[in-house]
Amino acid sequence: MGEFDAIRPYNDAEVPSVLARLLNDQAFLHILVHFSFPRLARPFGWLLKPLIAFGLRRKCRGIDTVAQFQERITPYLDRTIERATDGVTYSGVQRLQKGHAYLLLANHRDIVMDPAFVNYAVYHAGLPTPRIAIGDNLLQKPYVSDLMRINKSFIVHRSITGRREKMDAFRLLSGYINHSIRIDCRSIWIAQAEGRAKDGNDRTDSAILKMFHMSRKDQPFAEVIAGLNLTPVSISYEYDPCDQAKARELFIRASTGTYEKTAGEDDKSIALGITGYKGRVHINFAAPISAEFADTKVLAAELDRQIIAGYRLFPVHYLAYAQWGDKDATLQVPDAAQLFPAAELAKAQTEWAKRLAACPSEQQEYLIVQYANPVQNQYRIKVGLPL
Repeated sequence: MGEFDAIRPYNDAEVPSVLARLLNDQAFLHILVHFSFPRLARPFGWLLKPLIAFGLRRKCRGIDTVAQFQERITPYLDRTIERATDGVTYSGVQRLQKGHAYLLLANHRDIVMDPAFVNYAVYHAGLPTPRIAIGDNLLQKPYVSDLMRINKSFIVHRSITGRREKMDAFRLLSGYINHSIRIDCRSIWIAQAEGRAKDGNDRTDSAILKMFHMSRKDQPFAEVIAGLNLTPVSISYEYDPCDQAKARELFIRASTGTYEKTAGEDDKSIALGITGYKGRVHINFAAPISAEFADTKVLAAELDRQIIAGYRLFPVHYLAYAQWGDKDATLQVPDAAQLFPAAELAKAQTEWAKRLAACPSEQQEYLIVQYANPVQNQYRIKVGLPL
């Protein structure tokens, strides 16, 4: 057994057996039937399952490598993106060069679509797609684990509670990330913090930066980071399909001091994040960090600055900011009408009014803050104020 076998993505030799396992997984076929035929799934699921399995076997014929698998599913991802967005744009991807591996550290808003959109940008730029960090809390079902690991995902053990076991898991993760970039020359995507930024406040957890160094403690921190080509990535959604659910969670946390997820809540968030309307989406790749940082907190602040500066603000962000009761009155933030054409602004006003109307009144301030925080953060950076 290899050092990283417990967490690494599947390799090419494992692809045929993983696909065979997926095509015989009844839970996986059940999900596909409900997704493809929501009205017919209940009365005719027994008939549709074998038909779905037969169709999948035909589509998977001849797939023997991870690259072939990704190439085969790319048209489906593209169609999903086209149906659920008003277009995807990206900038800075030309900074990523063939033959180099990068540690892509990104803000985190959606469980599945964040790395999917980064993959989309990288793939269509003709570059190898990165390996993707995913928490084991999302891999409760075998077919989910198989789907993610055959698509270049590796496992981050978040459910471990023992201190020693947790440190061992972080050390293994650190070793894998360093090995992937330095030895395999394969890029990595990882979120800047555990869990999504549900209030729109994108912040880098310095503990993640410490983790990158854990497997190379004998070398200076700045030297290790320099060798990883650490690259800040900003993922901007015009509209978040999960914004209502996030507002509800923020309200409950503020009211009770805690929040307990219900069974299947992550699955619902994943499904809504994939299929829900997002408006426009923009992905920005900043230049790899070149300055030396010996302190994780200082590096985290620089990453925050670059990720927030690279975030694209849409009309809805300015509309929400104008309604936000806790905004920084010292900042000179222009009105949306000064920045966007009338037709674009009118469309945003209609969509924003619809979202506010769908949100219970006591939760609306938590919906507003999700879209307002990126404005305040970006304008604080513009005038040199700390976040």
